Amino acid sequence: MTISTSNAPADAQQQRADISTAATEPPSPAPPPAPPASPRAATAELPRTVWSRFIILMLCLAVVTTTLAFGTVHSWSLAVFTLSAGVVLALWMMDAWRTRLLRVSKNFLQLPLLGLFAVGLVQLLPLGGGAAQNSGAVGATGTLSFDPNATRFVLMELAGLFVYFAAALAFVDSPKRLRLVTRLVVVFGFVLAVYGLMQHFLNPTTIFWVRTPPQAVPFGPYINRHHFAGYMELTLAMPLGLLFAGAIERDRVPLYAFASAIMAIALVMTNSRGGVLSMVCEILFLAAIAATVRRRGQRGEREDTGSRVRAAAVRVGLGFAMIVAVFFGVLYFGGEGALSRLVGTVNADDPTTGRAHFWQGAVGIIKDHPLVGTGLGAFGSAYPRYDTANGAYRLEQAHNDYLQILSDAGVVGGLLGLAFLIVLFRLALKRMQSHDRVRRGVALGALAGCAGVLVHSFFDFTLHTTANALLFLLLAALATADGRVEEPNVQQRRRRRRHLHGADAYETDAPTGGREQERAARSVG
Repeated sequence: MTISTSNAPADAQQQRADISTAATEPPSPAPPPAPPASPRAATAELPRTVWSRFIILMLCLAVVTTTLAFGTVHSWSLAVFTLSAGVVLALWMMDAWRTRLLRVSKNFLQLPLLGLFAVGLVQLLPLGGGAAQNSGAVGATGTLSFDPNATRFVLMELAGLFVYFAAALAFVDSPKRLRLVTRLVVVFGFVLAVYGLMQHFLNPTTIFWVRTPPQAVPFGPYINRHHFAGYMELTLAMPLGLLFAGAIERDRVPLYAFASAIMAIALVMTNSRGGVLSMVCEILFLAAIAATVRRRGQRGEREDTGSRVRAAAVRVGLGFAMIVAVFFGVLYFGGEGALSRLVGTVNADDPTTGRAHFWQGAVGIIKDHPLVGTGLGAFGSAYPRYDTANGAYRLEQAHNDYLQILSDAGVVGGLLGLAFLIVLFRLALKRMQSHDRVRRGVALGALAGCAGVLVHSFFDFTLHTTANALLFLLLAALATADGRVEEPNVQQRRRRRRHLHGADAYETDAPTGGREQERAARSVG
């Protein structure tokens, strides 16, 4: 609880002296009113306990370990992930006990996730729907979900993701912690890209040189190469956002550019057409947003039209140059066969490589179960009833996250997802108006990474991988974090000193021109 104090009571003699002075002397310019306390100033006094530091450590470890555990797609790794979320929750309670304050973010992005969790709970209620109304069901469970076990599995995963997401919003509360998490994303993305390229050229069929997944084309630690491409889309955008925002020191620009190039080359080497298309859209999104976002100067003035147009042209040109450089890098590392394999995967009869057939079945499910869907994670149980093919292969995902959220959670889930995206883009674009270049660059890169994966979600299901979903939510938290993570600029520090020390500080911090005008006004009086 924050208590604000005021200096309103004054000494009686001082008041009488001020009144007599005002009666005999002409009025002098009054100092500007003290600005209201900013959210960052209001929360800066909150102590950072050892428990909060452990929460940040657990968050960073979760980003790394969920990725190395094959993306956390197996039951054992998901169980460990859920247990780690429970540890974070326990540390959270210890921090609340130590500070006598429960830190909870007011970010509205948390509400759609809670709503989706509530939808999953409703689908498990014995309301006489789902499998009980379909003779071809596996078992007559009487719930709205066609596969209650799969729905419970998804709810467990969603609960863990929400705990980490809420913890990131609550405890990434300073510029130092913002930079720590940002560097983790950049460095780990670069290391993962290097390992993925090494594995691709040395032993492309095994993961960590010990596991050979059947009926799959692995890349890096991922069994599905498309999911590795989705992870690179998330990590690649962060260094690019910092570069486009001008938040990197000049001597470090080559390092960030090199890391971005390696991540982009690793993405293209996966031969994921959806990943390559998403990367191109991501880079163009970065260039467009970085060029059009309103950038305020030190005193809040806007740039003139000519400089804004030149900045836009430069950033768009850099975006195209980046795309060309990546494809030349792919030709250098993989030869002509790399791009020919990428283009050769296109089937003239069906450019979607079978996805159009999957989407047709998903649309049929949506038509028959429009309100709350067939159950979170139950697409694999509902799809065989709508499959017009021979059914030789079991399909677990719709290869389109937008169709699958409508299939699994109905219109209610679709509206919750739409609300999440609207709040995400609206808050992130607002955060880009910051005076802090690093804050602006992090918001730009994080939003671009989310936008790239959202494009890829039209063709695949990368967000159904726990590691990708966790990093996506972490970037959403970084993009929409409040003003606590910003470095105060010079003018804000001056205003804070004026508020603390009064008019004397105002005269001390006033510019030379202001002091000369004040002396002239006194001489005239």
